[in-house]
Amino acid sequence: MDKLEDMSSVYDFDPITGNIPATKVEITVSCRNLLDKDTFSKSDPTQTLIVLFYCLFFHHFSLFTLICFSSLLQFGRTEVIDNTLNPDFVRKYILDYFFEEKQNLRFDFPTYFLLFFQHFLLHCLQDFLGQMFCTLGEIVGSPASRLEKPLGGIPGKKCGNVILTAEELSNCRDSATMQFCANKLDKKDFFGKSDPFMVFYRSNEDGTFTICHKTEVVKNTLNPVWQPFTIPVRALCNGDYDRTIKVEVYDWDRDGSHDFIGDFTTSYRELARGQSQFNVYEVTLLSFSSTSLHYMNPYQLNAYAMALKAVGEIIQDYDSDKMFPALGFGAKLPPDGRVSHEFPLNGNMENPYCNGIEGILEAYHQSLKTVQLYGPTNFAPIVNHVARYAAAVQDGSQYFVLLIITDGVISDMAQTKEAIVNAAKLPMSIIIVGVGQAEFDAMVELDGDDIRISSRGKLAERDIVQFVPFRDYMDRTGNHVLSMARLAKDVLAEIPDQFISYMKSRGIKPNPAPPPYTPPGHTHHHTQI
Repeated sequence: MDKLEDMSSVYDFDPITGNIPATKVEITVSCRNLLDKDTFSKSDPTQTLIVLFYCLFFHHFSLFTLICFSSLLQFGRTEVIDNTLNPDFVRKYILDYFFEEKQNLRFDFPTYFLLFFQHFLLHCLQDFLGQMFCTLGEIVGSPASRLEKPLGGIPGKKCGNVILTAEELSNCRDSATMQFCANKLDKKDFFGKSDPFMVFYRSNEDGTFTICHKTEVVKNTLNPVWQPFTIPVRALCNGDYDRTIKVEVYDWDRDGSHDFIGDFTTSYRELARGQSQFNVYEVTLLSFSSTSLHYMNPYQLNAYAMALKAVGEIIQDYDSDKMFPALGFGAKLPPDGRVSHEFPLNGNMENPYCNGIEGILEAYHQSLKTVQLYGPTNFAPIVNHVARYAAAVQDGSQYFVLLIITDGVISDMAQTKEAIVNAAKLPMSIIIVGVGQAEFDAMVELDGDDIRISSRGKLAERDIVQFVPFRDYMDRTGNHVLSMARLAKDVLAEIPDQFISYMKSRGIKPNPAPPPYTPPGHTHHHTQI
């Protein structure tokens, strides 16, 4: 099992390609006590983030001469929030954080107001609420990565504060689509019904919450049905399925003083279980779906489980004890959150063996409830893990088949090639099943059908890798049994030849065939020709 997606946020420095250790961080912006410069209502603050950054180049004739120059770049702007001096902006900024660089940021805070004359809009004027300078390192290095600084730029005026929080982004690129409704919400408007909307927050380690989504306002109802919305799982919980998600329900007011109706807490894992009710006047989750290839639909197997079942049910017939070691790669493990690329799906480091394919499927489903999928995606550790076992038994008495089910992302291509070249001398084969819609160019290269795989100029002794993309075998009518049968047939096609090529290369002859079975009380007669 490998995690669904990978952003490969941390690299080893490479002077040829210029890769520098970097982490993706997400910046959230809030303000408190902004200047009120609007005559008729509170300011409608919008904010522009302008980034002063250094472009890094390597001069290829002198690889270790670093040429830097700086330029001012408008990086992005938030949404406009009406009638508030204390905005919490939903829109985020994703930046590459380079530990060894000074990355200067400038935040400008203009506000907009509209001029009307006899019901006609004349134009939009922009006023200035303040400015703030900091470095990305200041934000990341602050306690709980939360930096609060005063706005300046207007002499003699207190312009309020800007609050910046940073969080390292996980590698999860899944998204979730969900829809909510509510029944009999509390009536807040004196003359009419409420105008409800929902606000979603993810929890932080210091007990605070970060806004991540607002629904639309449904006007004049106590029984709203909000539109379905799709949100990145990173935004909702940063890939941690058990992280607390807080949801607040408000009655919208034109002047910005929205009335609080109620709140509830949940988690991605709870939402993924499907339709359920929450305690704010019967707020109900109507539907939930996920792009995650690991998403456990209660009605059918996910792509990983289907591929495992299809291939595994045939392979297991050639294993005498039906006990299989099952390992995952690309996850943070409890309790300390360390990243592992060869962890037992059943959680037992001493005995990773599972009883048959059903045992593996059970361990896989249980592991999804306890580990946090995480990158980078490294194949080499798992290949080397199996190779160590194969290296210990080279007399022909055992042959090892490693089944890798992956979304196709790979972070250690060079190391994996080397591992496969070394493994080609051993009694083992590797089956790779690609799930999802990604490009599988790297997996095709590992397959080595067209060009024999090599590492450091050394060709693999024999072809031991067979790759197939699962999507090519999905039956158009939705018949998963037929899909799995087609997959198993093709994916196992090369195994017999790979097995025989190893035995021949080592001069290992098959054991003599056992004598034909003779029922008790019968004499077997030989026929001479």
